[in-house]
Amino acid sequence: MEKLKQRWGIDSNFAIVMILIVFALTGSSSLKIARPFLDFIGFTREIFPSDWYFSILYWTVRILIIFPIYQILLVAFGWLFGQFKFFWAFEKKMLSRLGFGRFFK
Repeated sequence: MEKLKQRWGIDSNFAIVMILIVFALTGSSSLKIARPFLDFIGFTREIFPSDWYFSILYWTVRILIIFPIYQILLVAFGWLFGQFKFFWAFEKKMLSRLGFGRFFK
């Protein structure tokens, strides 16, 4: 726990617990929210042929669609659990590594 507190710049164990809860809730929630959304737009496994490369294409596109949902939920759950400052900094750092850093200057 001490290494996490030092790495993340956090003072209390309670904050670490809240951050870990937010990560867990965000991962689960993004998948639960993405399924109805993908069904709504008609993106299901059945529209792809059963060849292995279409399976790879399906999962790649699915992950790319779920990614923005995850990012939004991460900040939202961080705010709900009182860790908005941490997750906003985390979000900016992650997106800048992906090449979107110019949007946060």
